[in-house]
Amino acid sequence: MTDTTTISPAATERGPVPLPLSLARLLVVVGAVGTVASTFLSWTWTSDFPGDLTVYGYPAGLQILALVGGVLTLLFGLTLWDVKWLRWLNPAGATSPVFLTALSAFAVCWFTGIAIAVDLGGLVNLDPGAYVAMAASALPVVGALALPHPAPGTGFRGYLTKPQLPAPGKASPLVERLVLTVGVALGLLAFSYGIGIDNDASETFIGYLLLLLFAAWGLMHTGLVDRFATTAAHHKGFASALAFVAAVAFPFTQNDDHNANVGVNILIFATVALGLNIVVGLTGLLDLGYVAFLGVGAYAAALVSGSEYSRFSGVHFPFWAAALTGMAASLVFGVLIGAPTLRLRGDYLAIVTLGFGEIFRITVNNLDGTSGPNITRGPNGITQIPDLNIFGFNLGDSHNILGHSLGRFANYLFLMLIVTAIVVLVFTRAADSRIGRSWIAIREDETAATAMGINGFRVKLIAFALGASLAGLAGTVMAHVNYSVNPQPYQFAGAAPPNSAFLLAAVVLGGMGTVSGPLLGASVLYLVPEKLQFLQNYELFAFGVALILLMRFRPEGIIANRRRQLEFHETGQLDVPAQATLSDDAAVTKAGA
Repeated sequence: MTDTTTISPAATERGPVPLPLSLARLLVVVGAVGTVASTFLSWTWTSDFPGDLTVYGYPAGLQILALVGGVLTLLFGLTLWDVKWLRWLNPAGATSPVFLTALSAFAVCWFTGIAIAVDLGGLVNLDPGAYVAMAASALPVVGALALPHPAPGTGFRGYLTKPQLPAPGKASPLVERLVLTVGVALGLLAFSYGIGIDNDASETFIGYLLLLLFAAWGLMHTGLVDRFATTAAHHKGFASALAFVAAVAFPFTQNDDHNANVGVNILIFATVALGLNIVVGLTGLLDLGYVAFLGVGAYAAALVSGSEYSRFSGVHFPFWAAALTGMAASLVFGVLIGAPTLRLRGDYLAIVTLGFGEIFRITVNNLDGTSGPNITRGPNGITQIPDLNIFGFNLGDSHNILGHSLGRFANYLFLMLIVTAIVVLVFTRAADSRIGRSWIAIREDETAATAMGINGFRVKLIAFALGASLAGLAGTVMAHVNYSVNPQPYQFAGAAPPNSAFLLAAVVLGGMGTVSGPLLGASVLYLVPEKLQFLQNYELFAFGVALILLMRFRPEGIIANRRRQLEFHETGQLDVPAQATLSDDAAVTKAGA
């Protein structure tokens, strides 16, 4: 039965712009159409601006991003008219997604106009298309600001005195799998487009980030992200297989092997961040010297992989043996560090781990034959590490697969995908096991956990050792990808990853205690400095700003662990206070039935 009770406008909060409701809705749709149309016009007269925005008839560069923002604004704007076939797009009837998607197009258009004026020397360099885009993209923002903000559980349709929609029924497994496939394909498309932006086109990448930020924020307000996550949880194996297939398909979407190199490094640091997530996210131990475990694995593998500059130059282990050597060395190093320090807590443990991380870097720097034994060659490092040869497949050579030429870094990307899959499997199995529940108990309250019979020291030592061995496995691959290892990267903070600050920020930013959180955090923190070269000298400043904003707006991380989400938010306020959610819609429907 459907509830036909009229929702009083008093149950809503009107927007700050005093416009009639009909005019506000019209502004949103007309402005979105105008934004889309403007992308087919010329925005500047010269091709000196990145993306060549001089052509009429088809969009390019930032125009493509404005087009996507305009289409999203149009779709969400049409939901205000209760278009039947678009009800799924905004099932909660919220108005905030309209405002946020309008902001995505507005931000891209106005940023582009300002960037053209600044880069080329004045507003005279803007063609009429740019002025149309800036004016048209402002209309939906004004219209969205005039829309009412419904109280939780009512939705915008309630304000229009329309009957509430019934709670959506359970879709068939085939439909749910189709939704997951489309979602993963869109994610691959967005990631491939972003990583494919030329490093010299920083303006285009900034526009990409603006669009992605506001569009993703708007989708979160609709409840679609939560629904997608729930569907993925119901089909966990299928979703994991889709993610793996998408990652395998990524090299085939790129024409530049450098982008595959970026992908390899993202996977390496994401894998190490997953190991750190065991220590920080599951066990609650603050480790500020974790990058040392990556270095131990890299150096151990470099010593036994056949480099002529290795202390053991006559030794050339196959990859599996070198990987086991790196993991074993990191595990031993983790136990040696953890055994005397894990009885400490909080800041004391953090300071000690920071000290041990610096001790590792200084030690390998001094094992040069002058200050100490000649094992690591000191600052020169171990160079000319040969490429891996696995089952006769030389990863250093280019190969033609399905008519697409895959270079050296694409080969290593496939190898790192296998390593990442192994690490994800270990992480999930460990987190869901008895020892994983013990880690969480220690994180929540070590005193209470100890009183319940959990051996806190042993449990923490296992977490330290397991996290260290996973980092060592990633270090084994990194040594071969980079052809060399040297002490410089293995510090607490630096101008470029890897460093402990980068890894810790990836875990916190992405979401502690989750699998996909560190993967996303590492991708964002590596990709942004890579594409925005001017940020490389301000990496720590950017980290600080990002973490401050995160603590203010989403303290549980971008991808939230359910337990932490409940800790940081009151019940019913998990995403955005005073905003309609899917559960509210369902509750209202049931109450009226």
